[in-house]
Amino acid sequence: HQLDTIGDGIAGLHFAASNGYDAVILDWMLPRMEGPEVLRRLRLNHGVSVPVVMLAAKVALSDKIIAFRSGADDYVTKPFELPELEVRLEALVSRTEGRVTRRRLLIGELTLDLSTLEATRAGKRLHLYPACRKLLEALMRASPAAVTRRQLEHTLWGDDLPDGDLLRSQMSSLRRSIDGPFEEKMIQTLPRVGYRLIPPSRPMPPPGEGRPYDGEA
Repeated sequence: HQLDTIGDGIAGLHFAASNGYDAVILDWMLPRMEGPEVLRRLRLNHGVSVPVVMLAAKVALSDKIIAFRSGADDYVTKPFELPELEVRLEALVSRTEGRVTRRRLLIGELTLDLSTLEATRAGKRLHLYPACRKLLEALMRASPAAVTRRQLEHTLWGDDLPDGDLLRSQMSSLRRSIDGPFEEKMIQTLPRVGYRLIPPSRPMPPPGEGRPYDGEA
């Protein structure tokens, strides 16, 4: 298995929500966002259902209850022996392997299968590069609300933003895949705000939400 190590809670939330990990080892005491809050958002906001082991120096029953109510599958107190953690993790993963987990996002005629990473619109399979798939997932989760440019940039690159306006290029690629073959456009640009995804034939928004158009931000 490939192992990614992330040093703070917000970045960890981004990575865990954006990558198809088999399991997550989550420390309670993380900077910027503590483990239980990271886990709660993973479960409730992002629908991540993979096994999660919480690591903590806290031994009180009340702390363990917080961890499990946040969505932890196991709780390991510090200090611990690495072989014990490995065995616990292997047991959790083995129990989830082989389960058919069909998680889908559906907006109108557009579907994104989070298990197979396959996207379709009106039954037509769409070819998406990994970066475009991440952008599509973020837009679908927020729909019909807008997602700011900063939020989308963080989805792709975290805090390590590239030089230049690469988001514009990635959004153009996503538009070609999602809207190119179809008459009705689902991706809208909100000037000075960001982007949003709406179902086909959705009524225009009331005044005050920003004037959508199909060009680039």
